[in-house]
Amino acid sequence: MKISIRNECPDFSSYRAARVKSLFNVDSGNVFELDADIPIEAQDWKLGVIVGPSGSGKTSLGRTILGTGAFYEPHGWNADQPIIDAIAPCLSFDEVAAGLSAVGLGSVPAWLRPYSVLSNGERFRADLARIVCERPERIVIDEFSSVIDRQIARVGALAFAKAWRRTGGRCVLLSCHYDILDWLEPDWVFDTASGEFTGRWVRSRPAVDIEVRETGWEWWSRFQPHHYLKLPHMIAAQCYVGFVDGEPVVHAAMSTRPGGVEARIARIVVMPEWQGMGIGLRFINAVCADWRRGRNRYEKPMPTLLNTSHPGLAAALRRHPLWAQVSSNLIGCNKERSRRSIVRSGRSNASTGYGGHFRAAQGFRYIEGI
Repeated sequence: MKISIRNECPDFSSYRAARVKSLFNVDSGNVFELDADIPIEAQDWKLGVIVGPSGSGKTSLGRTILGTGAFYEPHGWNADQPIIDAIAPCLSFDEVAAGLSAVGLGSVPAWLRPYSVLSNGERFRADLARIVCERPERIVIDEFSSVIDRQIARVGALAFAKAWRRTGGRCVLLSCHYDILDWLEPDWVFDTASGEFTGRWVRSRPAVDIEVRETGWEWWSRFQPHHYLKLPHMIAAQCYVGFVDGEPVVHAAMSTRPGGVEARIARIVVMPEWQGMGIGLRFINAVCADWRRGRNRYEKPMPTLLNTSHPGLAAALRRHPLWAQVSSNLIGCNKERSRRSIVRSGRSNASTGYGGHFRAAQGFRYIEGI
């Protein structure tokens, strides 16, 4: 596809415009021209990137390739609705929740806020979730990742690329930043600064190494605001925190079930800027593998049970070969029966029991070596 672009505006002759021309020996600035060769007609592509400095013609190229009507605009967000309601009302709850999780906006409290009060990073991911859920046949996203910090940009790029490839549509991203290319792994790249076209991006994205440390609850205060439940600390739990380059990015707590024959993992939280790249699943797999091999305070091999209400985590575990689903409860147990059981055990003169909620909890067991 050979593209010739010529954009023209009036040639102004005001005092200041004339002085600029004189000072800098510029005849005019009213014409922009760009010739580009982007040979994608025969390609079966889904994700392309036009990268380069501001004012180098990226928007004009995107308009030529997919049309003006394909440009995404972040309008239509209802200020009176949380984003979980505002995104694709025609879809089911599970589909929208999956879209939010797929692009890395897995912090459930953020789902309950309107778009207008979200941070720039959350808005960026909410827009991506909306695009992934709506599944347009063609879309151009201008200024991709330009208003967020580079960590969120890189991880968000990875998360979006993975989610978008499942939609079947065509997307062109326009960006000033080269650091996202390895994370996107696009089907093609055109650099407006050099005029170079690159086919399939074959450079591997940078490796992310997680250091797993056993800790107490001293790190939980950083993670707790992003967890979807507000509960006291787990009794007799061992906590684990995953660090990347010294930065705490993921948390989990392990305890044993009655009888000490099986472990239970909970309080799993990935910091928002790291969500969407699979780091949480890698982390809990490493912790569960250690417990399965007896590397715990009990020096006893144990399988691990995980209960979760988070639809994104449940879907990921359901797909994973090392996890098997073992239960699915739509409501909590009988609260009064739980109270009587606690009293009979002699452990407490409890005034209330556990359960009685309508939180759908799904149970999974780590099955490596079983």
